[in-house]
Amino acid sequence: MKPKIILLVEDNPSDVDLTRRALQKSRVANELVVAEDGQEALDYIFHGVPLAGATMEELPALILLDLKLPKMDGLQVLRQIRADERTSRLPVVILTTSSEEQDVAQSYDLGANSYIRKPVDFKQFVDAVQHLGLYWLVMNEPAPPRKR
Repeated sequence: MKPKIILLVEDNPSDVDLTRRALQKSRVANELVVAEDGQEALDYIFHGVPLAGATMEELPALILLDLKLPKMDGLQVLRQIRADERTSRLPVVILTTSSEEQDVAQSYDLGANSYIRKPVDFKQFVDAVQHLGLYWLVMNEPAPPRKR
């Protein structure tokens, strides 16, 4: 059985690399697919547009979403994910440097499952990613698909 996909929506190559290394160090074996902007993420989720050679066979098991993105910001992406019946229950974790109270409040108002500020320290970041992987990919019981 193929591991479930984690979709990382992040435009900063350093943060992508840091997240990839943290996942590997935490022994999270899930495939990481990266969208570099909000529109690219939505095209992948809703239209199956391939990202870096990855085609979408099923919806991601987890979306790690930055807020400060080109073309379409993370809050707009979250709003569209929650508005669609097929994706309204997908786990979406905001993973951002923003500590703005308004960003935190809006993220939860729009249906984010969690809000995590990216730690500056790599060890703290690895710990945060390890907990994310353990909870959202192992312990958490995913929501069943909505009945049509």
